Amino acid sequence: MVTEKDLADLGIHRISVPIPFPEAGGPVNAYAIEDRDGGLLMFDAGLGSPEAEAAMAAGLRRIGRSPGDVRRVVVSHGHVDHYGGARKILEAAGHEIPVQAHPRDIPKMVEGGPRWRDLLPRYAEHFGRIGVPPEVLGEASREISGGMTMARRIPRVEPLDLAEPIRLRHVTLEPMHMPGHTPGLLCLYDRAHRLFLSDDHLLERVSPNPLIELGPEGGEAWRPLVAYLDSVGRLHALEVDLVLPGHAAPFAGHRRVIDDLLRFYGKRQARIRAALGAGPRTGWEITRALFPAAPAKAMFLTVSEAMANVEVLQARGEVVREEGGEAWRYRLA
Repeated sequence: MVTEKDLADLGIHRISVPIPFPEAGGPVNAYAIEDRDGGLLMFDAGLGSPEAEAAMAAGLRRIGRSPGDVRRVVVSHGHVDHYGGARKILEAAGHEIPVQAHPRDIPKMVEGGPRWRDLLPRYAEHFGRIGVPPEVLGEASREISGGMTMARRIPRVEPLDLAEPIRLRHVTLEPMHMPGHTPGLLCLYDRAHRLFLSDDHLLERVSPNPLIELGPEGGEAWRPLVAYLDSVGRLHALEVDLVLPGHAAPFAGHRRVIDDLLRFYGKRQARIRAALGAGPRTGWEITRALFPAAPAKAMFLTVSEAMANVEVLQARGEVVREEGGEAWRYRLA
């Protein structure tokens, strides 16, 4: 059974990078993995802030490496704390490095992809239907815009071939599409050593926030928690001795963590049913019932969490949405 102490022998080196997002569950991890040609594959690249870039450089020096050793970057998903440092690695390497990700998340990280300011009108319309007050949306939007300044877009990102195992010096990693936290979230699985690089799909002490994601054309086809429950069920079935997460330290017992997480979501959904027992409510009213003390700047996270659980209840036929009026209202079926 592989433990964290054995990872270096397998050519896997965890680099912890500071981030200013306490809700993420700790510093973000990037993994430098030894390739067959003597170079490195980077799984994630950390944030693009000066502090994060310095931590990445120090982490590579600690294992006797530099950005010049990086031959390939695989980005788990399109959030700034996971792709934001890639541009710095590319510039410091001194040679061309392919960057790969799932096609569903590439637009969020590549140059020319839609920016938050481009998407804001769609989100404003959507959150208005949920019942979010305009002043709350404004404060949350400023918070999101600030976070986006900690990442520079990547000039070119290629789709990762999910059917092709990544054969490295000591491990062979199977790419796995695990949508939920984002539509295009990728994990890597070493079947021989029973290692699972989960990035934000599974964290030991923090639930992966199922974020609302509309895209430039809007639409509601994406139901993050519905997708996540399917994905995490597939992970539950895998044989895993050690999870290498996107935040905090590696951990064992993935099925225990998943079972606890499912109970957590079950309790949250029970609270929603109880709130709706008093009559129909808007999505914002449901959010405030779940998170009464949350600040306005956290609106995107809290509304995403509340509405994702409502969507699970809708999928089960337990909750119905009423679309008359300015804001949608939800009631028990």
